[in-house]
Amino acid sequence: MADIGKVLNDTLQKDEQGLLNEWIALQAKASGRRFTEEKQLQTQCREFLRSFREAAQSHSDDISTPAWAGVRDFLTQLSTTRARSGSTPVETALFIFSLKEPLFTRMRQNSTDAETLTDEIWRATLLLDRLGLFTTEAFQKTREEVIARQQQELLELSTPVVRLWDNVLALPLIGTLDSARTQVVMQNLLEAIVQTRSDIAVIDITGVPTVDTLVAQHLLKTVAAARLMGADCIISGIRPQIAQTIIHLGVNLEDVTTKATLADAFAVALKRTGYAVTRLKNSSGSAS
Repeated sequence: MADIGKVLNDTLQKDEQGLLNEWIALQAKASGRRFTEEKQLQTQCREFLRSFREAAQSHSDDISTPAWAGVRDFLTQLSTTRARSGSTPVETALFIFSLKEPLFTRMRQNSTDAETLTDEIWRATLLLDRLGLFTTEAFQKTREEVIARQQQELLELSTPVVRLWDNVLALPLIGTLDSARTQVVMQNLLEAIVQTRSDIAVIDITGVPTVDTLVAQHLLKTVAAARLMGADCIISGIRPQIAQTIIHLGVNLEDVTTKATLADAFAVALKRTGYAVTRLKNSSGSAS
């Protein structure tokens, strides 16, 4: 594209402090609050103006060129920091867009040629719009990464494997069981089987709201994977509604032991491992 003109470069060279003060004030006004880290904001604005001025001197308004690499790196870091600190997309985008008013006002003051000024303000508008979009995209990318990481952490926290007894594990499931979560469930269960050398795993679905064909298939895959590791599985939490749904869906659970409650499944697991639970009595002969 055509070169950025002289007016923009001259404006960026003059009255930097005045431009900074007005720019920062506009950001605070637009966001409806004062920034708690005002010194940090001043540093960020000053650093951006320096990088922006150096890039503009290259006489190219294509922000994908090497001349604008410093500006791109700065805006990427700024967007990443703000996304992780809880700033909104609007506040982050305003870092660029709020610069237009004080910058264009000074450009008008520095030019007496109306035609040249109009052309240069239009070019500067396009340039700042591109930088604003770049900032928004960088912010959104970081937010998506943060959300994905949080979802992964929640998946891991929502699928704990509990050791109930020697050689007996329990995996209580709460919420919807989809493909992504099934992978986490299977991985956590298999790792626990290896670490504890357990022979039986109880998968409790009391907290699973609905069981459809897909959920049943996920459960069967988990059971099959555990068997390959040498552990048998018992599915507990089979409520009457779930039992009817499984029958209507035609899902074959004949090879899998199922129980209505976790307590019933635990009793079966103890029996299979050769343990028995007895009630202790006190000296008076009554149950304690």
